[in-house]
Amino acid sequence: MIILLQTASETISKSVQNYYYELLDILPRIALGILVIVVGVLIAKLLTSIYKKRILKKAEDPLMARFLVQAIKIIFVLISILLALEVAGLSGVATGILTAAGGAAIILGFAFQDIGKNFLAGIILAFNRPFNVNDTIMVGELFGKVKALNFRYTHIKTSDGRDIFVPNSDVLTKAVENYTADGYFRNEFIVGIGYEDHIEDAKAAIQDILDNHPEIVHDDVHDNFVIENELSASTVNLKVFFWVETLDYRKSSRVLRGLIIKQVKELLDEKGFNLPANITELKLYKNEEDIPLRVRKDPRDFNYDKPQ
Repeated sequence: MIILLQTASETISKSVQNYYYELLDILPRIALGILVIVVGVLIAKLLTSIYKKRILKKAEDPLMARFLVQAIKIIFVLISILLALEVAGLSGVATGILTAAGGAAIILGFAFQDIGKNFLAGIILAFNRPFNVNDTIMVGELFGKVKALNFRYTHIKTSDGRDIFVPNSDVLTKAVENYTADGYFRNEFIVGIGYEDHIEDAKAAIQDILDNHPEIVHDDVHDNFVIENELSASTVNLKVFFWVETLDYRKSSRVLRGLIIKQVKELLDEKGFNLPANITELKLYKNEEDIPLRVRKDPRDFNYDKPQ
């Protein structure tokens, strides 16, 4: 029994010594691998920093530029980790990690389908999308200005100051309305004049405003005009169409529209056109000669002591 214990003790001691010497042999390689990771991360930060400062400023597509910055950084970090494992003599571990990553990707793909869809949609949108940064878009019922595109979501800022992060899968699969794609947007509004007014004179007065306003687009492609739109109950409705530049969508689509409406109203008033309100028509049925009307006294004026 004592001999067996001594043998076991010697075996354990030799094993510990062997692992100790192996650890001493591998420590420099592990340290070198850690150094490779640190250097790789620093290089990734340096390259992305240079890219942001120099290339991003000149990029015609800021969304793509930012997306590539993130992608370059992640790729460099992953390459650094794999090189570190190779330098440390753990190439088998690197192979195992890649194999495990592939299996984990399949499992996580089923477990986190929404995250995977948004990630893939983000990659697709980075290379092919219907908008750029600062474009004003509508996705579903969400309306705002594009601020950023990330791997999982698109950042939209609404006109009332809300920051909305729309999943990329929604941006990719839903209809996207871009109000500033070509830099022009057509405004419109309706103005009603009286039936007794001359329609062509009213149209000419409004057209004069459209032709001479400095902030309305005047070229051969974008026409500004006025047409008869509807014969309503009390007015002849004219519809006014005019084009504006959408560098600042809020100003062009809302503020400028309000200013044009104000000018049209004031000019029509000045030229004597009637701008009637809705007219209510009262009809008498069953040969009634007068409108049935009953006057009700105020209960406070009612004297209960006198017969009514």
